[in-house]
Amino acid sequence: MNTDSMCRPSDIVSPSIVVELELTDFDADQRLLAMSGVSLVIFTSVGCASCRFAREQLPRLELAVDRLCWIDAGNNGGLVERYSVFHLPALFVVRDGEFFGAVNSRLSARELNAAVGQALSRIAEELP
Repeated sequence: MNTDSMCRPSDIVSPSIVVELELTDFDADQRLLAMSGVSLVIFTSVGCASCRFAREQLPRLELAVDRLCWIDAGNNGGLVERYSVFHLPALFVVRDGEFFGAVNSRLSARELNAAVGQALSRIAEELP
């Protein structure tokens, strides 16, 4: 193992197999509208144990999405209100700037991929 000048491992590759983005109240709409492909939008919070599990596991799963878009629910109340987030983690599907609704599933690749596929079969709406 090699380390950089701050003694951090420099030869460890990130386990993520999809692109990950952090979105905020200020840039979420603009970025989601501009991105092509399927985005899984995930609301989390630092104090939520299930959210920490999701943060750790979702990037490692072989998901049928182009990117994971993380939103900190504690710092982005506007998005929480607009998306009507009632529990954490909360997952939503956006494809090519169109909203396909919430995803309710266990955090496993098979079940999430099935739920994303089901969401994409719905009629698309505008972003909340």
